Amino acid sequence: MFLHLGGDVVVSKEDIIAILDVRTRQAPITREFIEIARDEGFIKNIYDQEKEKSFVITTRDIYMSPISCVTLKKRAESFLDY
Repeated sequence: MFLHLGGDVVVSKEDIIAILDVRTRQAPITREFIEIARDEGFIKNIYDQEKEKSFVITTRDIYMSPISCVTLKKRAESFLDY
């Protein structure tokens, strides 16, 4: 199954490692991780930075999503019922 992250971006649920709230970037270790990932080209912005609510770490990239991590979690779980 796939998960819609916003805009025209969908990823395979099998590739998702973590879905985190954007506020976790305030922690020094997370901030450093994001900076390194950005420098190495792994960060994919779906919308502008002001609309970021979560970031989704996948096996290939990190997506900055305008959709909250709670909503993304609900979307991911809703497909488990079928």
